[in-house]
Formats: sequence, C-alpha cells, structure tokens
Amino acid sequence: MSEAEVLFEKRGRIGLITLNRPKALNALTLGMVDLMHAQLDLWAVDPTIEAVVAIGSGERAFCAGGDIRALYESGKAHTPYAIDFYGREYQLNTRIKRYAKPYVAILNGITMGGGVGISVHGQFVVACPQTVFAMPETGIGLFPDVGGTYFLPRMPGELGLYLALTGARLKGSDLVHAALATHYTEGARLAALVDALAYDERAPAAVLEAFADRPEPSSLEGVKGQIDQLFAGASIEAILGALDGEGSDFARDARRTILTKSPTSTKVAFRQLRSGATLSFEDCMRLEFRLTHRFMTGHDFYEGVRAVIIEKDQAPKWFPAALDAVSDAAVDAYFQPLPGGELPLPRCEWARGGSSTARAHPAGELVPPARQ
Repeated sequence: MSEAEVLFEKRGRIGLITLNRPKALNALTLGMVDLMHAQLDLWAVDPTIEAVVAIGSGERAFCAGGDIRALYESGKAHTPYAIDFYGREYQLNTRIKRYAKPYVAILNGITMGGGVGISVHGQFVVACPQTVFAMPETGIGLFPDVGGTYFLPRMPGELGLYLALTGARLKGSDLVHAALATHYTEGARLAALVDALAYDERAPAAVLEAFADRPEPSSLEGVKGQIDQLFAGASIEAILGALDGEGSDFARDARRTILTKSPTSTKVAFRQLRSGATLSFEDCMRLEFRLTHRFMTGHDFYEGVRAVIIEKDQAPKWFPAALDAVSDAAVDAYFQPLPGGELPLPRCEWARGGSSTARAHPAGELVPPARQ
C-alpha cells in the first residue's frame, strides 16, 4: 500500500502538515489540495490545535509546485482535472491567507509555484540555507499565480516584477531581505523548531524568535537599486529598453532571460502585477482563475511544458514568437470575466482579516470552482 501524499498529525498543540512526495519534490496534486483544505477547516474549530505547521518531507524540497505533467496531460485530453486543480488550489491559498490561527510554513528546500502559494500567505514563513525560491511560470508559458498577483507587487520596490519576469531564484537569506520570510533558521535546527512549536508553552511568535538565526548576506543587496530603477517602466518595452541602455552584466543577463520567456506570458504577467497592486487578495485570486482558463486553452503552456519538462529540449517555439506580435487586445482578452462565473472563494467567521459577519463554511466542505 502506497504512503499518503500528505500527512496530518496532531503533535502537542500544533497540527502538522507534511507534504509527502519527496521523489516528486513534494509537488502538489489535486488530492493533496483537497485534503489540506478539509484538514485546515477541521483544525480551525479544534480547540486543542493552537497553530498549524507545514513542512516538506525529504531533504530537497518544501514543495516544487503543482504537478505540471498532470496538468499538461489534463489540458491535452480536455479533462476537467486542470481547471479543478487550479480553482481548488486558489481556494486553499485563500483559506491559508485568512486563517485565524498561526500558520507556519517551513521552507526546508525548493519552494516554487504552488509551494509558494501554500507558504507565503501564512502568518509566519521560515527560510533556511537550503531554501530555493522562485516563480518561474513565464518560462513554461504560464503566469505567476497562487497569489502572485497580490504578494509580488507588494514586495519592496520592483523586486516582485523582477522575479515574475525573469524567474530568478532566491536563497533563504534573500527571502528575509525581500520580506517574504519572517524568520531564518539553520537547517539542522528545523526539527527542534517543530517540536518547540508543538510543546513549548510560549506563543509561536516567541518560539520562532528563539530559533531565529542570523542569515548570511543577501545577493539582492548589491542589485536592489538597479532592479528598482530598471523595472519601473510603464511597459515591457520600456523595461527592456532600460535594461539595454544600462549596460551592466546584471542588466544584460536580465534582458536576455526575459526574452527567452513566452512573449504572451511576459505581457500578461506585467499587466497582472501592475493591476494586482490595487486589488484585494480575493480579487487577485479571481483574476488568476480567469487567466488560468485562458492559458489552459492557449498554445504556450503546452509548448513550454513540452520543451522544459516533457522532451527537455529547452527550445520552446512560442506563438506569437515575439513581444511586438502580442497585441494589447490579445492581452485584454486574458483579463475578461469568465462567461461561467467567477471563482467562488471560502468565507468563514474565523478568517484572519475577514469580516466578523461572514457565515462559517461547514468544516470539511469544499467549494467547487466555476467552470467556463
């Protein structure tokens, strides 16, 4: 009998979530999303659970993202799995964002895409030397989702846009510098940290402070000024022009990297982040569900996954192939309301930052996403 893909344990005063697909870098499946959502609902009303802690099994990853191959195969076969996955994943992201009890994500390795969505929206995020963080979606013909519309524009300066357009990887100390991680702990102390969160009488915040280590210098410190200046343009073309004119190795590398990504994804991601800066979290998630529908019926996602994950030739043939061939009207179409209705999002009376008059969601009930 195969072991469960996600494990739940009551340990002392915490509910412990362990993502349990180490050979797949703990990539998320729809089943994992549904189980996590239901368990969070149950723990929200369990008086013996004071906090929730999420961690990845194995030594390599917290969660490397969604199971992209499964989403690719679903889209190719026109089955509902892909849209069901994205809709329920975004509902889970919202549940974590609004969770009343402390939610602690321990990024004990690779954290990308879907792994970001089940971590950065919680109250506490613990980085470590093994953390590798990225939002690489434009490189597979997608867009930085799982709440990227919300948290990326709210990062210091233009750092979020830089991450979205280049897919640049950050290490643990970078996350602290970028205010995405609330704490930094050496990898050898993470197991002890989990036990302390479970059994120490102090509040989770105090325990996390007690286990906080000094991070190594961040690689962002030397380029933060350049990022803020070069990525402040009013269009992709303006940003590329600024990068071309600046002349540094950093600017040349960033420009070269952006031009390897899907032109459609790049233009959509730029507008997505500029729009998300003024939207509520829930409206950001509804917007992402619109975008998901359009990308799942387009060309570049399937071509990007083919080139990067399936055949691994690293030579995607994007369509359109150039940024100047992606019209404003084509980008507009991605943002239009869905004919079948917007994504329904969970509301609960225990929601952190939510309305006290909102009706409670029955424990364990999952809201199915609207379909186009």
